[in-house]
Amino acid sequence: MKFSEIFIPTLREVPADAVIASHRLMFRAGMLRKLANGLFAYLPLGLRAFRKVERIIREEMDAVGCLEIKPTVITPGELWKESGRWETMGESMLRVKNRAGADFVVSPTAEEAVTSIVRDELSSYKQLPLSVYQINTKYRDEIRPRYGVMRAREFTMKDAYSYHRDEDSLDNTYQAMGAAYRRIFKRCGLTVIPVRADSGAMGGANSEEFMVESDIGDNTLLLCKSCDYAANVEKAGCQPDSPNFPQNAALKMEKISTPHTKTIVELCEFLKTDARSFIKTLVYRAVNVERDLSDAPGCAGLKKRRVAPGAPEVYDEAFFAVCIRGDLDVNEVKLAAILKAGDASLACDADVVRITGAPVGFAGPVGLSTVPVIADPTVAAMRDAVTGALEADFHYAHVAVGRDWTPWLTADIRTVKAGDHCPVCGSELYEKKGNELGHIFKLGYKYTKAMNVRYLDENGASQIPVMGTYGIGVDRTLASIIEEYHDDAGIVWPMSVAPFHVVVIPIKYEGKIKEAVDILAMELEKRGVEFLIDDRNERPGVKFNDADLIGVPLRVVVSEKNLPNIEMKLRKGKNVFLVEIPEAAQRIVAMAYSEAGK
Repeated sequence: MKFSEIFIPTLREVPADAVIASHRLMFRAGMLRKLANGLFAYLPLGLRAFRKVERIIREEMDAVGCLEIKPTVITPGELWKESGRWETMGESMLRVKNRAGADFVVSPTAEEAVTSIVRDELSSYKQLPLSVYQINTKYRDEIRPRYGVMRAREFTMKDAYSYHRDEDSLDNTYQAMGAAYRRIFKRCGLTVIPVRADSGAMGGANSEEFMVESDIGDNTLLLCKSCDYAANVEKAGCQPDSPNFPQNAALKMEKISTPHTKTIVELCEFLKTDARSFIKTLVYRAVNVERDLSDAPGCAGLKKRRVAPGAPEVYDEAFFAVCIRGDLDVNEVKLAAILKAGDASLACDADVVRITGAPVGFAGPVGLSTVPVIADPTVAAMRDAVTGALEADFHYAHVAVGRDWTPWLTADIRTVKAGDHCPVCGSELYEKKGNELGHIFKLGYKYTKAMNVRYLDENGASQIPVMGTYGIGVDRTLASIIEEYHDDAGIVWPMSVAPFHVVVIPIKYEGKIKEAVDILAMELEKRGVEFLIDDRNERPGVKFNDADLIGVPLRVVVSEKNLPNIEMKLRKGKNVFLVEIPEAAQRIVAMAYSEAGK
């Protein structure tokens, strides 16, 4: 293809809102243009690279026996009401009505749509396991779309869905998908970190994220220095640690005056002690709670409702007192997961006063019966602690858990941080920032049960299949390749995803130079090499700069002074070497295959 025949509107200036390399370079290289906030159009060069990533994904999905389908982007609202997510997905889901007033959704994900298709066609155990995938447009109404296609409102995802008779079958597919994801990212040239992750709004018990390290990453990762443990901070655990100060369990609890000391810092100063000796009590409000609270203190009057016919019953709202050691922080994602809640966040001051009967800053678990009390294991081990006395300007000292109060539930609600110890081997954990490119989930029966998916087993009994889902952000993957492969001059594409393998730059596209270029182009075309001829009437420096900017892996320069040789140079290297024209095509093919890892 010739430069004059393709639309590559390169820019010398960086867009004002482009703060990361991929965003800047996709605009400067003429790959992308913005239509509105969070909405982007791919231009020809960008789309060629995009299709390369799609092809790699498609080949690896096909290789593990996953079958490609193409559901619609607009899906009936009734399906989302069946699953219960019509109410729980929140404002990020774009809801629309047609002219007849029927509800529809611009798909943010496709569990409901695909499960509906499977439900209508599945009848026998002989059809299982079944794995299908799509590469399709999604829409999520992000509050703050940013970083170009890294966090856009409209984007493309590969999402796969699998249906199984049992957990063993699901696990086999889950492991196969994980292996396929590793191959996909390796073929794209990406260094990924697989981490344990929270399943969030998707539901299910197990999930794994595939992250790339990034200074502007939305995720904090905890990694072990000695073993392969890696987890998103939302899911990360650590080994239990002791408070490392004397605890006298024989001392009896006593109420002490602590005037004007609402915070841990103020208490530490007033009592001349360490934050690790305090039980910090926070009141949380959780919504759409699936966990059974029938035996929980203060919850007898709470009413449950069913958001959809097959969905679990939920409490619209419930309050909890959450206790954690004074030097630690509550992990709200872990808390929501334990409660099977849509969300868990700090209660407002008015609710804290109503529930505890005390001003904010004096909450404590001793004598608190209006709400269930959840304790982190760090608190459950404390035998000589200080905590709020449910009264202004007073705290309790020498509090022992199990003697002076007992939690309704003990669970890991701690936010793990760098310096904590690996739950597997005990070595120190360290932090990295990362961006999620892919996520695989074991969903269990969340959707198949809610949407009443059934099949007959070998005994003729009706059964519900267990389900998994597996997603990759195609746009994010493309942007992440640029984040990993660029320099001051522009993009440095890996051969596997480059929009063209070779850029041929004639100093002047005329006479003997044109003859040589056309002969080379004919040979490259025969061999299946994708090339771009810069036939523009521009100075050589302009052509060289644009070639570096758009990042084509191999540059070939044809000039009168070197004929009958041509000049070859890898984009990522500095060495320039001359090759005779009859050998050039063969050498280019060899280099292209070598760089692509074939």
